[in-house]
Amino acid sequence: MTSNVSSDRRLIIAIDGPSGAGKGTVARALADRLNYRHVDTGAMYRAIAWKAIHERLDLQDEQALATLASRAVIDVSDGAVVVDGHNVKQAIRTSEIDAAAAAVARQPRVRQVLIAQQRAMGAQGGIVMEGRDIGTVVFPQAEIKIYLDASPEERARRRATDPAHAAGQGASVVNDVASALAERDRSDSTRTASPLALAVDAVRIDTTGMPVDEVIDRLLTLVNDYRG
Repeated sequence: MTSNVSSDRRLIIAIDGPSGAGKGTVARALADRLNYRHVDTGAMYRAIAWKAIHERLDLQDEQALATLASRAVIDVSDGAVVVDGHNVKQAIRTSEIDAAAAAVARQPRVRQVLIAQQRAMGAQGGIVMEGRDIGTVVFPQAEIKIYLDASPEERARRRATDPAHAAGQGASVVNDVASALAERDRSDSTRTASPLALAVDAVRIDTTGMPVDEVIDRLLTLVNDYRG
């Protein structure tokens, strides 16, 4: 990823990977270091899932969900997660929403709506966007593409102890979380629309046992190398 791009050009940085790989922590920190906007696309699907449950919609009704996604006003800037004026930042971090978001994310027409919104957000660059299809579908032309991964055990441990999910601790909790993550991996990697995949030109980083600061330093090195 080397280039003669001007150092003041605002890049599109795509960060993909499964749950628990560290995307959120790393993407937020990288955006802060670069003074870029950070967008968590997963939160957008979670917000639609929350809204669908709130309106008692069938999570398998693709048209109803697509209509909902089209009319919903979602704000995921500056760490906020607001849908139609409702602050759902904490409400979307539950096991119920985990499952619902996976169901919503499998609907091609919902993805079509949200992908269009995501492309509009990043059209001018200066963005760190995280998700599962950013480098492959949303921004295949992104200047920097990262795929963060970690061992299943590490990912389950992180998610179980993540205050945002409030899963708790202990071996049984970690095992339950590991099972849920495995199911989400299966759902994300086998869905017809925008499956989770490693872009051919992405840099894969295994974050197992790697301090967050070290991961961020590696990403900053990639950005600096690209800028030349």
